[in-house]
Amino acid sequence: MEAVFLTLVLIISVIAHEVAHGYAASVLGDPTARLAGRLTLNPLPHIDPIGSIIIPALLVFANASVLFGWAKPVPYNPHNLKHHRWGEAIVAVAGSGVNLLLAVLFALVARLTADIAPAASELAALIVFVNLFLGLLNLIPLPPLDGYTVLRSIVPFSVARALQDLEMRVRALGAIGLFVTLLIFIFVLASPFYAFVSWLFGLLVGA
Repeated sequence: MEAVFLTLVLIISVIAHEVAHGYAASVLGDPTARLAGRLTLNPLPHIDPIGSIIIPALLVFANASVLFGWAKPVPYNPHNLKHHRWGEAIVAVAGSGVNLLLAVLFALVARLTADIAPAASELAALIVFVNLFLGLLNLIPLPPLDGYTVLRSIVPFSVARALQDLEMRVRALGAIGLFVTLLIFIFVLASPFYAFVSWLFGLLVGA
């Protein structure tokens, strides 16, 4: 039962992440996501069968140490954004921002219900962990993660162009590019990252 709940939380959290990208782009002047009908929490327009269901379910039921999944990317046109370069960074950060906000809100729920409803507190804590993991994972500056877009926004223009070329090559690989990024994370960054997420989780929920 916990595995099913965790899978659903992961799917919903990934979708919330993508919707946040679309809303940020809309606020900054790009109507692409709104016109495509993607500014909705209805999961159907966002679900990617592999990234939103199969991969998350396999990871959860296999009790993997990595939580990973994706929804269909919300489309946006960076040329429509106000403050073009920083606009892209804001859109990128918005997804992780929503995940981290959800983590904080449900951490409050977990703390407030710890004594009066332990089962509800445990479920809230699971939501905290999933959203912390997703939010911080996406801030890692590896293509095609959101942190890479932020990195492109703060480096000199000549370096940013080279980084963009690399990202386009990774995106052109599709699922293969995502798996390469995931493998780099697992074999290089997973251990310190998991330790940091666990520490922050304990700080938020008081575990």
